[in-house]
Amino acid sequence: MANILLVANLNCDRILRLNKPLKMGGRFHYQDGGQRLGGGGANTGIGLVWAGHDVALVSQVGRDEIGDWLLAEASTLGIDCRLMQRYQQHTCEMLLVMTPDGERTIIRPERPKFELAAPPNWHNWDAFYINSSAEGAVSWAKTALPHSLVVAQLAKDDRTRPCHVLIASRADMQGRSELSPWEYGLSIAGDSLQAFIVTDGASGAVLYQADGEVRVAAEPADVVDTTGAGDAYAAGLIHGLVRGDDYTLAMAEGARWAAFAVATESSIPGEQLKDYLEHATH
Repeated sequence: MANILLVANLNCDRILRLNKPLKMGGRFHYQDGGQRLGGGGANTGIGLVWAGHDVALVSQVGRDEIGDWLLAEASTLGIDCRLMQRYQQHTCEMLLVMTPDGERTIIRPERPKFELAAPPNWHNWDAFYINSSAEGAVSWAKTALPHSLVVAQLAKDDRTRPCHVLIASRADMQGRSELSPWEYGLSIAGDSLQAFIVTDGASGAVLYQADGEVRVAAEPADVVDTTGAGDAYAAGLIHGLVRGDDYTLAMAEGARWAAFAVATESSIPGEQLKDYLEHATH
């Protein structure tokens, strides 16, 4: 299988389950769902580990008990955390406010500045995934492009993301640009872009390329918790691409992984995905 390097967040999520949908000025009761492992690093990385890949994570956590817990949990689940950075500040929890219909609102603290060190030797990595605002991510991506498959999530702003494959949600695209989707993708990813994939929940996802577009259907699912669905989609997509699938097949695999993700009460992949992958490899 593949060696995959992730630059993504590793979070300590605290779940607050509301008794009714959010409404401006309302009053709500909540149940505290406690702490759980989360963030794009865990949500993407664990499924890739289950699929048989060697996965390393570059992120940062505090030098405190929560930071220790995060590294221990991720390492136990098979993610290589030797490239993780530690900072002196307290590791703050990420608050996930969940409504009865499975939708979530994320309340997160301001993060300390995260600066990447010198890029690694890309000959050792088959794929590189970026889902972080870390400073230095652009230079890492540019040096990786000739050697590794580079996949990136669209940032919350219009910062560049040099990559072969750019992923965004339809919601992230709202009001961004008057360019066509492909031209907008090129403005973010540059001339190396081969595919721009825009996901749209139950409506599936659209693959934009220089010569046209294709829609790939979503996988039906009973939605329990939408947290981590986009991360799971990215993981399934990467898994498909590194095993040699074409883009539409890889997108279908991403949709399958996302369906497993929304059907479990967790942001990290659930046992359904693990069972699927175990049967798929036998």
